[in-house]
Amino acid sequence: MPPTLPNPLNLRPEPSVPANNLLSPTLQALIGRAEEALEQRLPLAEQSPAELHRAMRYAVLGGGKRLRPLLVYATAGALGESGQSLDAAACAVELIHAYSLVHDDLPAMDDDALRRGRPTCHVVYGEAMAILAGDALQALAFEILAEQASHGHDAAVGIAMLRALGRACGAEGMAGGQALDLSAVGSSLTLSELEHMHTCKTGALIRASVRLGAIAARADNDTLSTLDRYAHAVGLAFQVRDDILDVEGESAVIGKTRGKDAAADKPTFPSIIGLDASHTRLAELTEIALAAIAPLGPRGTPLAELAHYAAERLN
Repeated sequence: MPPTLPNPLNLRPEPSVPANNLLSPTLQALIGRAEEALEQRLPLAEQSPAELHRAMRYAVLGGGKRLRPLLVYATAGALGESGQSLDAAACAVELIHAYSLVHDDLPAMDDDALRRGRPTCHVVYGEAMAILAGDALQALAFEILAEQASHGHDAAVGIAMLRALGRACGAEGMAGGQALDLSAVGSSLTLSELEHMHTCKTGALIRASVRLGAIAARADNDTLSTLDRYAHAVGLAFQVRDDILDVEGESAVIGKTRGKDAAADKPTFPSIIGLDASHTRLAELTEIALAAIAPLGPRGTPLAELAHYAAERLN
């Protein structure tokens, strides 16, 4: 078990079901489905090498919004697919997300001591073990997705899903976005440059989550394009909301240190366009997302809920 560490802000681990209850019972049930799937697929804490496996489980199972698995389920469901095969994709995107958070929090990256209302992985397990845990989570994500693909009857679908996830992780996605983020510290970016950075760093995996659900449902190219417009808007909206919360939120609610970005001299939406304009941009992105899925009708209701959640969440 991880050691007990001081918690001066009296923070509590962020619950997987958001405390502000913005999600419907249907989506909360899907969070439970994702939690169970993750628990089943992560190595046991007692399994050797135990310290690594404990660090992996600490990073993944310590609460979270589970937005990315929800997007997999909601997208596929809107297109008529709800089978157990979706669990592999849902787990894969969440494991990639968890790995990215572990690495982002490292001293060489964002140097953060709090995540989801508790000490970050490297604070508890040390930098070396945290790096290894992130590496192992990334590898496990692809292993799970590849295993599911090998059990299916359509190899092309499995390959497309692996390609989508790989692209979201690499230089055109999260890694590239993080590189841009690191190089932007202390710099003045244009709004276009800032949005491009976050389209990679935050948005790429959100877009991949939607794409994985659509691919699993055998969506055609037109549908994939429409859903990508939705996902692009939701991904940016999620980051705009993050930046707003860094200014307006409370550390005990958002689960991390408020004002961390400003203290680190990082470009954010409020620092570049102001707080009021950031709220306006958030509303614009939400409308873009909702317009993109309007043709889905009632089947798109869970996706609409998630668009609102990304823009209105309190943590």
